[in-house]
Order: sequence, then C-alpha cells, then structure tokens
Amino acid sequence: MDGIEKIIGRISDDAREEIDGVLAEANAQAAELTAAYEAQAAEAAEGILARGKKAAGEREERLAAVAQLECRKNELAAKQEVIEEAFALALKKLQELPEAEAVALLADLAVQASTTGKEQLIFSAEDRELGKKVVSAANEKLARKVAPELPGELTGSKVGAVLDKVVTGASALLAGTGMLTLSEQTRPTKGGFILSNGDVEVNCTFDTLIRLQKGTLAGQVAKVLFD
Repeated sequence: MDGIEKIIGRISDDAREEIDGVLAEANAQAAELTAAYEAQAAEAAEGILARGKKAAGEREERLAAVAQLECRKNELAAKQEVIEEAFALALKKLQELPEAEAVALLADLAVQASTTGKEQLIFSAEDRELGKKVVSAANEKLARKVAPELPGELTGSKVGAVLDKVVTGASALLAGTGMLTLSEQTRPTKGGFILSNGDVEVNCTFDTLIRLQKGTLAGQVAKVLFD
C-alpha cells in the first residue's frame, strides 16, 4: 500500500506542477493580452481625444468666421441705414428751402432740362404759386441766353433797364425760347416739378433727382460719414 500511495502522491505532485505551469503560462498570456488591449485602448482614446480636439477647433473657427461675417453684415446694414438717412435729410432740406432759394434752384433746373424753351412745368397742387415764380425766373434766364449784352452805361439807367428787358424779350421771341408755361395739371410730388413736352416728360422732382444721384454720391457720402 505504501508503494501505491507513493506512486499516487508522485503523480499528484507532477499533475499539480503541470497545472501550476499551465496556470502560470495562462496568467502570463492573460497579462500580455491585458497589457496589449490596454495599450490599444489608450491609443484609441488618445486618437479619439485628438480628433475631438481637432473637430472642436475647426468648429470654433467656423463659428468665429460666421460670427465675423454676421458682424460685417450688421455693420454694413447699419452704415447703409445711416446713408439712407443722410439722403432723406437732403430731401427734407430741399423741401424746406426758403422761397427765393427754391425759385432760383428750380429755375436753373428748368433751364437745364428745357430743350425747346416752350415746355410746360407741372407742379404739385401745393406748389403752384411757387411754380408761377419758377416759370417766370426760368423764362428770364432762357431769354438772357439769347439776348445781346447791352453796354453797362445804358442798362444802368431806368430807361436802359426797361430797354434791356424789351431787347431781351424780343430776342427770346425771335429765338422761340423763354416761353415756358405753368401746366394746368398737377402731380403729387415731394418738391420739384415735371417738365412736359407733349408725350415726353423729364422728371425734375426732388426725390427723383436724389435717387438718381445715390449711385454716384453714396460712396462720397459714406467717406464723409465714416472716415
């Protein structure tokens, strides 16, 4: 019995050693695998973090660019609003000109716009009285353009002044100019007038003149306002 027990004990010892060896090898492999997986996980996490940081940086740049563009748009809109207000104020100033200045300005416009000297001027219902004075002043200017210039010593006297007017009127009549008339029509304008020659009309209203000048003057106005 003792011999059998010794044999059984030796076998058990050998089996235990083998089992311990297998377990040790398994533990070593497991440790290696764990370390490898941990390294891979750390590398993957680092990659994810790096990509996240890059994506966050790119998004931040895009948002900053969008914010900057929006800021520029708002600034441009604000400047455009100020420019529009400047032109609106210019229109208001024209509408509020003293009568003498308004007559002189509109008479000059009529002379520049007239091609025959026989057109009709259409004013608003409110400006018809002003229109009469404009027509008279414009006709005088047109007449002066074709009248001979009399010597100063002649026109300096009352008789000479009357003679000057007669000569000027006769010259205008011969030239067929200086015969602008105030139209019976009226138009709802914001100052200024419409020069009518049959079917052809030239719009000399203040709001139209300002609108036509915006394209050429807006840059200069902006420079004055914002520089």
